[in-house]
Amino acid sequence: MAGLLSLSPSEFVALLEHENIRRFYFVYDPMRRVVASSHPSLRPIAKFLEDDHRDFSGHEGLFFQVTEKHATLQGAFVHRTCRGQAAGGVRYWAYDTVEDFLRDGLRLARGMTHKNALAGLWWGGGKGVMARNPAIDPGDPEARSYLYREYGKFISSLRGCYVTAEDVGTSVPDIAEVFSRTRFTTCIPPHWGGSGNPSIPTARGVVAGMEAALEFLGMSGLEGKTVAVQGTGNVGGPLIGFLFEKGVKAVTACDINPETAAAARRDFAGRGLEVQTIARADDSIFRAACDIFSPNATGAILNPRTIPLLRTKIVCGAANNQLEDPARDDRGLLERGIAYVPDFLVNRMGIVNAANEQYGYVRNDPLFERHLSRDWDRSIFQTTRRVLEESRAAGRPTGQIAVRLAEELSFEKHPIFGHRGRLIIDSLVEGRWHECA
Repeated sequence: MAGLLSLSPSEFVALLEHENIRRFYFVYDPMRRVVASSHPSLRPIAKFLEDDHRDFSGHEGLFFQVTEKHATLQGAFVHRTCRGQAAGGVRYWAYDTVEDFLRDGLRLARGMTHKNALAGLWWGGGKGVMARNPAIDPGDPEARSYLYREYGKFISSLRGCYVTAEDVGTSVPDIAEVFSRTRFTTCIPPHWGGSGNPSIPTARGVVAGMEAALEFLGMSGLEGKTVAVQGTGNVGGPLIGFLFEKGVKAVTACDINPETAAAARRDFAGRGLEVQTIARADDSIFRAACDIFSPNATGAILNPRTIPLLRTKIVCGAANNQLEDPARDDRGLLERGIAYVPDFLVNRMGIVNAANEQYGYVRNDPLFERHLSRDWDRSIFQTTRRVLEESRAAGRPTGQIAVRLAEELSFEKHPIFGHRGRLIIDSLVEGRWHECA
């Protein structure tokens, strides 16, 4: 099974089916610093993880299954569970190669560790990823219902080391299907007692980060400012509405989905919005002259090709993993004098919205609103100011500073259950989880 990483997910699935592998895992042994593989034939992937220093950072466990119908690869990436169960949404996305699939899951899971730690949540970091099978119509209701029910059963089999939720490509109705097969999920529909779509809270958090960055630069508030928004969907759309409520002068936006772009034009007609439908490779939004550039679509969009195009003072948005290479591109923004607000700092409100789902709801929940306040020391506003100020004083990129703060917090043990997630993972390996499909 050489060359596994360069295969498409569909080719990889076909190979797994030929080998009669339905479930498999990769689990990190921190004492020996090696990655154990459930199957000897998958050892090349374990070796890739051991040798990778960009995206793999001691992830505790990676678990996968292939669905019996629709030949879809589903995964759960668990990064660090010191603070509690790994928590993060499940992404349903198209990937060119197995390596792309793995790298996205690794980066997203690590980002959730940092996001949850900075937010002060007693959750660890994890992410779900499902690779779209190009032979399956993602809009087919029967196929979609089956895939998410299967994902729910998959999550139940992991015994609570990972709690899933909504993410890109996944909707609240999809989560309802997941919930029908597991209790280890959040963002459940409100009529079933859940918190629902986390996009609007996420947009509110991005606004708080923008205001902190503007104040840090001595630019007052959002009133009269210009903002370029990449992506007008679940988060970008509500964000545009909040920006106009704050009195921005104009918003330039783009989206690759014609329907989403048209909805934004309709919703904000006469409000100073210019929105274009673009092709995936179109980078014109980076050239927009603005006070704030806000990425709210896919990740890895800030790199040596796009950073020189930026005509902005601030980068602040909700898209996960905006930096293609965190070490290189974080410094690239610093060298251009652009105040970069790390995504995992400002896009926390979706997971905050879900964090207390099992504890019930109160009006104007103070445990929620404090994240959007200006006085709580761990609020988005205060944390953004702290990171920007330290960056200026030390001459170091903001991402490095935010990661350092998050890493320190992420190793704190849950005050009641300790490092229980690691115990669950060890028990899955001991119980030969991969043979129980």
